[in-house]
Amino acid sequence: MADLLPEHPEFLWHNPDPKPSYDAVIVGGGGHGLATAYFLAKNHGMTNIAVLEKGWLAGGNMARNTTIIRSNYLWDESAAIYEHALKLWEVLPEELEYDFLFSQRGVMNLAHTLGDVRESMRRVGANKLNGVDAEWLDPQQVKELCPILNINDNIRYPVMGATYQPRAGIAKHDHVAWAFARKCDELGVDIIQNCEVTGFVKDGNRVVGVKTNRGTINTEKVGLCAAGHSSVLAEMAGFRLPIQSHPLQALVSELHEPVHPTVVMSNHVHVYVSQAHKGELVMGAGVDSYNGYGQRGSFHVIEHQMAAAVELFPIFARAHVLRTWGGIVDTTLDASPIVGTTPVDNMFVNCGWGTGGFKGTPAAGLTFAHTIATGTPHELNKPFALERFETGALIDEHGAAAVAH
Repeated sequence: MADLLPEHPEFLWHNPDPKPSYDAVIVGGGGHGLATAYFLAKNHGMTNIAVLEKGWLAGGNMARNTTIIRSNYLWDESAAIYEHALKLWEVLPEELEYDFLFSQRGVMNLAHTLGDVRESMRRVGANKLNGVDAEWLDPQQVKELCPILNINDNIRYPVMGATYQPRAGIAKHDHVAWAFARKCDELGVDIIQNCEVTGFVKDGNRVVGVKTNRGTINTEKVGLCAAGHSSVLAEMAGFRLPIQSHPLQALVSELHEPVHPTVVMSNHVHVYVSQAHKGELVMGAGVDSYNGYGQRGSFHVIEHQMAAAVELFPIFARAHVLRTWGGIVDTTLDASPIVGTTPVDNMFVNCGWGTGGFKGTPAAGLTFAHTIATGTPHELNKPFALERFETGALIDEHGAAAVAH
């Protein structure tokens, strides 16, 4: 391994065949699955574990997101877990010994109506009470921070201000996956690609094995980290999850010189824009309204997204779209994740992050690993238990989670 070129990701980890048994099996080889395996090994000494991925490593939502990282959520429970994630993002490049281009360039959320302004100011206040860096910007301050943004008052959605989180930013998603995968491999974790889960083996109400297209694997614990396909796995195990899966699409332009210094989001017009390190403009939109597992979206969503982007950023009018893609987001009724135990003994689930999965990756992995290793939730994920949909203790983040980020 040491003699191979480190810049080639296929040389960063082994590709073993599955062993007959493991102490724990993580289903899903994306960011959350890899982070969970890493923290299981690092924090809890569980190294006889496997990460199963039905395709290629990080080929699902991890490779199909817009890489935004922020923690300016409204409610205490959400702010706590996302702020912990942001603090982990700030130290992970050194801890994982991998520069995954974490860039704290700040994130703005635009306000276009008086209702937006009131809600945004409320969130800034809530953020400050929770120790999250947050500011309210007037239109002129918005323009100073992002000169290419159109703040004229004669457009469909005039900019009336914005929230701003200076510590927020972006990271290179595939590099993040490779960083976690390399460390998992060093710690003895088996990363098994092209291994699709087809069912589970149960002894009464206790899971004791995982059926795959590469044979049955015996295990004492199973963690589900399959995002949009979590409900499919839950059905195999004999219970239902209160999530819906929707396509969520994004696009990138051709390469340009640096023109966009921060990340700009507009919940009202369903568009958000950043500029990647190489120079392409990265744009996201709202989720398609229909349920599905297709990794592409509808043309009318792209049309609406582009119309909004060109109005807010007139300089983008002549930029060419290079490619579009879709991810499969798993959304809950309260726009907050589910991280904890399930009705099946020794089976745990991490899902329902909707459009916030990438930014929550480190904290999701850390808290889910704690839950799997100890059988009890971490304080940060305790509020996000599946049982809240029975008790009514919901965490409604529709305002702060917004449409797709």
